[in-house]
Amino acid sequence: MDGKHMQIGEVAARTELSLRTIRHYEETGLVTPSARSQGGFRLYTETDVQRLMVIRRMKPLGFTLEQMRDLLDATDRLDADGGLDAEEREALLDRVRAYQRVAAEQVEKLRVQLSRAEDFEGTLRARLERAVPPAATGRD
Repeated sequence: MDGKHMQIGEVAARTELSLRTIRHYEETGLVTPSARSQGGFRLYTETDVQRLMVIRRMKPLGFTLEQMRDLLDATDRLDADGGLDAEEREALLDRVRAYQRVAAEQVEKLRVQLSRAEDFEGTLRARLERAVPPAATGRD
């Protein structure tokens, strides 16, 4: 290997995705290994890793595989910019803008959920501090 390609194990470690998840994303067409070794092992580039990181960030926001595929298609086409006319480019940008709005809405919902979770944890902590004398906890 020339250092430009990584095997799936290294990609999994870098992206914090399981081998199974990466293979699933390949089966569903979200990512394609850039090459195969002579032994048939999947080989990935930095670009492939970045694509997997985009997918990983979309998942907690509730995007479906189809939505991920659609967004990645739009961004791939914009990045390639191979002969897009103005109308086609604007349509792709509109698709990306729509996903950005959905992402922003989901982030706000997650902020509310996190705030509620932190309040709940604080309530439990306060309850324990009231119920357990400091000497019993081993803390001063």
